[in-house]
Amino acid sequence: MEKKTPILYIVVPCYNEQEVLPITANLFKEEMNRMIKENLIDKCSKMLFINDGSKDATWDIIRKLAKEDDLFTGISQSRNRGHQNALFAGLMEAKEKCDITISIDCDGQDDIHAMEDMVKAYYDGCDVVYGVRSDRKSDTFLKKTTAQGFYRFLHLMGAEVVYNHADYRLLSAKVLQALSEFEEVNLYLRGLIPLVGFKSTAVYYSRTKRLAGESHYSFGKMLSLAFDGITSLSIRPLRLIMSLGVFFACISFLGVIWAVAAKIMDQTVAGWASMVSIICFMGSVQLICVGIMGEYIGKIYMEVKHRPRYIISERTEKHENKDK
Repeated sequence: MEKKTPILYIVVPCYNEQEVLPITANLFKEEMNRMIKENLIDKCSKMLFINDGSKDATWDIIRKLAKEDDLFTGISQSRNRGHQNALFAGLMEAKEKCDITISIDCDGQDDIHAMEDMVKAYYDGCDVVYGVRSDRKSDTFLKKTTAQGFYRFLHLMGAEVVYNHADYRLLSAKVLQALSEFEEVNLYLRGLIPLVGFKSTAVYYSRTKRLAGESHYSFGKMLSLAFDGITSLSIRPLRLIMSLGVFFACISFLGVIWAVAAKIMDQTVAGWASMVSIICFMGSVQLICVGIMGEYIGKIYMEVKHRPRYIISERTEKHENKDK
């Protein structure tokens, strides 16, 4: 049975994007109108912007866009909660109003024309369509190296992720419904979506440079996202700690045998340098292990509190009630 023309919501998280938002909003509008004209998506489809506690005029621009054109709609979080929480808020806002969502960043770097291929893949029966970069020519050497190492390290740590995929993806309504049942506070959607399951495929595209403004995704935020991805999706680091403990226990046992044998043969000598080196090394290993366990304990602490992942303070659609 052929699927009906789906209602699409394009979900766009925004944080301090006043320079680039007016540019990309028009590009998104052109692409959406083209898909409507080609009868790929329903005319009731919308563009949903999520203001993630921006400190500039981003929310004012979103409200102006929504006032001038019914194609645009927006929600504003009460404060900055980070990209993943903002994106999740948009997906949950859209899940009862549409058949499919496509999430994309506001900077215009992702190829918007790949949306058409994503929708076509949905027609072919896929509920999840990942936007995957075909190359990293637009990245600096440092960013390219760290990003590729990031994906490999996630895979090594047991996190199920799609290589070279960020948050550009299509999700069907039933995937969104299943995703809403995941209640963890520490969100890493790139690893969570594969856990949801359903039939999936990938659409490949080339990424370009940012159209305007500056990126707000610093190296520190990238590292934080990496730690969240690993500790939210895998317990392999804890198992590595145990393995490391067993390894050093074996080494220590051999060291005890060597020390006893040396004492018996009266071959012991003063070893201040070697002793200090061993103590410093073992102390650093212990601190690293305690730090990793502390990261997991902190995650447990936040999960137990079960605080809301997002709070919507305002909507462009005034008739709707405020909730979270």
